[in-house]
Amino acid sequence: MSSLHWTAADLPALDGRTVIVTGANSGVGFGTATAFARAGAHTVLAVRDRDRGADAARRIGGSTEVRLLDLADLASIRGFAESWEGDIAILVNNAGVAMVPESRTADGFEMQFGTNHLGHFALTNLLLPRITDRVVTLSSGIHRTGSIDFDDLDFGKSGYNPVKAYGRAKLANLLFTLELERRLRRAGSDVRSMAAHPGYAHTALGTRDRNKYLVALVHLAGRFLAQTPEQAALTTLFAATQDLPGASYVGPDGRGELHGSPTLVGRSARASDVGLAERLWDVSEELTGVRFASPRAQLRGQ
Repeated sequence: MSSLHWTAADLPALDGRTVIVTGANSGVGFGTATAFARAGAHTVLAVRDRDRGADAARRIGGSTEVRLLDLADLASIRGFAESWEGDIAILVNNAGVAMVPESRTADGFEMQFGTNHLGHFALTNLLLPRITDRVVTLSSGIHRTGSIDFDDLDFGKSGYNPVKAYGRAKLANLLFTLELERRLRRAGSDVRSMAAHPGYAHTALGTRDRNKYLVALVHLAGRFLAQTPEQAALTTLFAATQDLPGASYVGPDGRGELHGSPTLVGRSARASDVGLAERLWDVSEELTGVRFASPRAQLRGQ
């Protein structure tokens, strides 16, 4: 399924619906939040920095709201979820860190796996009783290089490699999408779990604490080769609003999936491994202390 020349102008009207976008103050998240707001959604920017979030909300306009959320801190995630009232139509798990030097989250997890996967795993499950339509989780083409070593999730034995850690985190995002969809279907929920990747976007992702000359080269290449954040957001918007099968993975249709119109794309054999997805889910529950509760099952118990 491909949608040639599909743009944000093709979004359905979202008036009266609430959308949460993590990491929405810049990059692809900002482009995604902007499009949702222009389509009429009440758009919540879930960000770490209140001032940057407020500036982003001002530039986006429309019905926007800023809420603090640090995906590298389970206490922050729980606080965000516990303070929430009302329904959420769409949750977009967009925020992430890439290729960062070795570091730990507030709870001691390797930073990329802990933020990109475990943070969104906890957030999604804590908010799931409020979600009415779908969850979209962002991955990357680099997931194809990723592997999950359950005996060495933090690279303590093999030695930390920022590229391998990023590939592992992005593979985990796809496995999470797969297992969430399976659990939702088994629970009889109408909520769908989707995945997307933006292709090559001109953002600051992956440049933090890097050599300044390398960063300058990346930005120079981005100016001529990359999509804008608004263009890169199209795959997320497509996954969030179009009638697609659950667990669909949306990416650009151009060469190498670097740019283009949104379309369904393939994933690695590991990212399609149901047994691996189930095991990762169980381990993620143990690490975060957060369990699955489907929207329907949770609401029946209230």
